[in-house]
Amino acid sequence: MSSREPRVAVVHDWLTGMRGGEYVLEAILDLYPQAEIFTLVCDPERISGKIGRHKIHTSSLQKIPGATTRYRHFLPLMPRAIEAFDLSGYDLVLSSSHCVAKGIRKPQSAVHVSYVHSPMRYIWDRFEDYFGSGRASIPVRVAANVLRGKLQKWDRRTSTKANLDLILANSKFISDRILEFWGRESRVVHPFVDLTRFAGPRSPGDFYLVFGAFAPYKRVDLAIEAFRRLHLPLIVAGGGQDADRIRDLVKGTKIELLPNPTNQEVEKLYSQCRALVFPGIEDFGITPLEAMAAGAPVITIDAGGARETVTKETGVFFGEQTVESLTGAVLALERGDVKITESACRRRAADFTKTRFQREFLAAVGSVYGPR
Repeated sequence: MSSREPRVAVVHDWLTGMRGGEYVLEAILDLYPQAEIFTLVCDPERISGKIGRHKIHTSSLQKIPGATTRYRHFLPLMPRAIEAFDLSGYDLVLSSSHCVAKGIRKPQSAVHVSYVHSPMRYIWDRFEDYFGSGRASIPVRVAANVLRGKLQKWDRRTSTKANLDLILANSKFISDRILEFWGRESRVVHPFVDLTRFAGPRSPGDFYLVFGAFAPYKRVDLAIEAFRRLHLPLIVAGGGQDADRIRDLVKGTKIELLPNPTNQEVEKLYSQCRALVFPGIEDFGITPLEAMAAGAPVITIDAGGARETVTKETGVFFGEQTVESLTGAVLALERGDVKITESACRRRAADFTKTRFQREFLAAVGSVYGPR
């Protein structure tokens, strides 16, 4: 056997900002410092230095003017763009995928391990959230319905054992969806939270917090309507594709909108909020862990990845994505029906460390690929 260092390719859908998936990517790159990155598009100004130190290969989509901000518009082109990468000579392929990254063509002699944040939401169970009535123009909805079947077929074809030697899911919730949509078993390796970032003292105030990317399935609208009826203070912090809609929803209310907060602002919000409100059904959901790491309780829908992080000692669950169900959970906390301590929240978050993630990730890769 050759004694040379294995060549490692790390594939990520796109690099246009630093969110949960990009911090997972950083943790993977820590384990493979010589790895090269393959991604559809990259905005070097919006990625961390840790990612930027690696050699980054981009697809043909990078040449399209505005691609780094309007990349979602090119969804029909993404499968062909990701398959066009030539990974000849690479021994180990590691993809970090929530869209098409896992569909990259692996060399015949290579091993491909894919860490899946989610099967493509846009074409599977969240299709109506993105392309339903009122969510997209009629021409876009017609085109999406025409393309949906083709994209699903491609998604299943590129998820077979011939292309993916091992699938890692970021939650049991996602593992179940992988089995449903792709017919593949997967191994769960939960992501992590940066405990040191949220270790500051807690000084809770009277406001509640919604924080994260403004995407349709996040159901920020549900929280806005609930707190409008409750007349309780709410701060909605974040940004994303639904930003204009969220801005319209808070008009005329006493709800405060904080667009694109800095890391320092986010840390302060977690330390001072009464609780984090988490109304969306998430694949995993890093914000509940961040809130708990800061000692804050979580009010969450009893579904999705939150079931695997939030407990009855650290949060309040509500059963349905309705205003009435959410307001009931908020009132339970307001009345003191539920007692949640800062120490319980911090202890629970401490179960999800980067060290634990990296150890489990390495063990999983090692189960199908020998040298490192």
